Amino acid sequence: MPYKPKQQMKKLIHTLSVLTLAFLLAARVNAGEPYVAPAPAPVPDTYGTGWYGALQAGGNIFQDRGDVRTFTNALGNTLTLDPTNDTGFFGGVKIGYVFGTGGVRFALEEDMFYNGWQSGADSTLTVNGVTTFNSASWDINSGAFMTNGLIRFASGRFQPYIGFGIGCYYAEVASATFGPFNFSGGSSHADFAWQAIAGADYYLDHRNSLFIEYKFLEYTASQADIGDSRVLGQHLLGGGWRFHF
Repeated sequence: MPYKPKQQMKKLIHTLSVLTLAFLLAARVNAGEPYVAPAPAPVPDTYGTGWYGALQAGGNIFQDRGDVRTFTNALGNTLTLDPTNDTGFFGGVKIGYVFGTGGVRFALEEDMFYNGWQSGADSTLTVNGVTTFNSASWDINSGAFMTNGLIRFASGRFQPYIGFGIGCYYAEVASATFGPFNFSGGSSHADFAWQAIAGADYYLDHRNSLFIEYKFLEYTASQADIGDSRVLGQHLLGGGWRFHF
């Protein structure tokens, strides 16, 4: 008769082999794809932070010197003055600092620029019924030294901004022309100035941007009698290059 314990041992080993193979197959099926940790979120690009310098230039496109004025004396003679508002040029530098990296940022800057234009008036003088027409013009050179506070809206490469500045100016009349007569200048004045600003940057990379900017600049004359309003409102439009250190 066959030896039963030996047959039972073989049967047991066979059963264990089958169970082991089934367990391994089940484990492989349930394992699925190998686990891969997610990549860290990319660091967002940040443009326009920290210290910067800038070069700026543009046009003084209009000076608000008031309306036509007429003066009459006791003899009935009249003088009518019609101010002329010619264009000019401005150019200079900025240095400033942008605080923070959020969507809305505050910046503080020093804004220094040359500001020159030609001013004048057309006149109509009537004396004893005789009318004479004339015109006068003079070149004005000035320098503005302003401290600006800006609110910048950071939305990637494109960053609009608004701001307000206070400071001072120095101006002098370089030359004056009255009809056929020309005179050298020499008169000068320094006083308080303020400006409102609106502009926008487009960043070419993390350090360099091109910008366009509008300024409403007002020169006051608290220490000189230059007319009824004692202020000169100017509209400046320009642009430039901003570079962060």
